[in-house]
Amino acid sequence: MSAPKILVLPGSTRAGSLNAKLAALAAKELTLLDADVTRISLADYPLPLYDPDLDARSGQPSHALKLKQMIMAHHGVFIASPDYSASVTPLLKNAIDWVSRVRERGDPLFAAFRGRVFAIASASTEPTGGLHGLTALRQILELGCGALVIPEQVTVANADHAFDAMDNIAETRVANLLRAQLSRLTDMARLIQRGG
Repeated sequence: MSAPKILVLPGSTRAGSLNAKLAALAAKELTLLDADVTRISLADYPLPLYDPDLDARSGQPSHALKLKQMIMAHHGVFIASPDYSASVTPLLKNAIDWVSRVRERGDPLFAAFRGRVFAIASASTEPTGGLHGLTALRQILELGCGALVIPEQVTVANADHAFDAMDNIAETRVANLLRAQLSRLTDMARLIQRGG
């Protein structure tokens, strides 16, 4: 059987983003777990602010459709999300809002969030490591979109000092938590791939 396909997505496009660094590390670790990894940036999917009236007038933005199709082409999704005022970035929330409403071939709302498994993590300069933002992201994905999100989540606190010269997490405990989370994500994605 081919390797499970896992999409890696940082919730920030900021230059020097710690969550983009965390996403890159996750992609590397997932490759070591024999996953077929695709890492993308939301900068490649520019979207207007979600507005139902705009949706009704102008139709679905092509980038929203492409992002939905990208997610649906994978068995698992890893999101590294910053904490913005105890929530997710407006960029990530807007992308989720558009993707949740894009429809094609008569598929239901939230189609991109069903039939695959999600894992969430955060890197933050704060001592909480972005925990509050992950709580909000889990609520959006699980309650808002009906997604399956594994219980393991990783927070990288004081992240401006957490990565070594090779962009690995220096603290062994946190590095091991990330590996365990990614192993669970890969195992669950493999089950979904098999139809189980």
